[in-house]
Amino acid sequence: MIRVKICGITSQEDAWVAVEAGADALGFILVKGTPRYIEPEAAAVIAAQMPPFVATVGVFIDRTPEEIDQIVSASGLSLVQLHGNESPAECRRLRVPFVKAIRVQGERDLEALRLYPQARAFLLDTYVADRPGGTGRTFPWEIATKAASEARVILSGGLTPDNVALAVAQVRPYAVDVSSGVEIAPGRKDHRKVREFIEQARKADTR
Repeated sequence: MIRVKICGITSQEDAWVAVEAGADALGFILVKGTPRYIEPEAAAVIAAQMPPFVATVGVFIDRTPEEIDQIVSASGLSLVQLHGNESPAECRRLRVPFVKAIRVQGERDLEALRLYPQARAFLLDTYVADRPGGTGRTFPWEIATKAASEARVILSGGLTPDNVALAVAQVRPYAVDVSSGVEIAPGRKDHRKVREFIEQARKADTR
């Protein structure tokens, strides 16, 4: 069954709506200066309330393995998602499971799939200069389809309740990830869209 991650969670209300709608994972942006940033202490409070089989994911950019491990240990998150220029060597030093994000411009970017053998999965997002994520833009899904034949892929980038079914049917990813596509404003979820997104993703996965 397709997994669904709702990212950019900043409140307990939004977290519970996502979980009750069937989300498998919640994402917390631990990158200062970004519009969906949440303090690690606040993320810890939300994560502690979640059911045991819902993954809580900390999103980081270019933090040292030691910093990441310390924050994860303090906040109780279950894994991390790395959106920066973290090297394979740095990732090997992590004590927590990780997902490596790849910003996609073309098929050549898929070479990174072979560089991080310890990654639990690869999140494919749209490349936009000076934007490490949360762009709200799609990229050619045929690239993601190719990646999904080689690795465990989490499809992201411009997904919405209106296009997620098509994305799932075409790419057949391990999971889909959404943030801005189900928001009223950065960090504030539209509960109707969250429910519709998850419903559409699951329906497409059964076809």
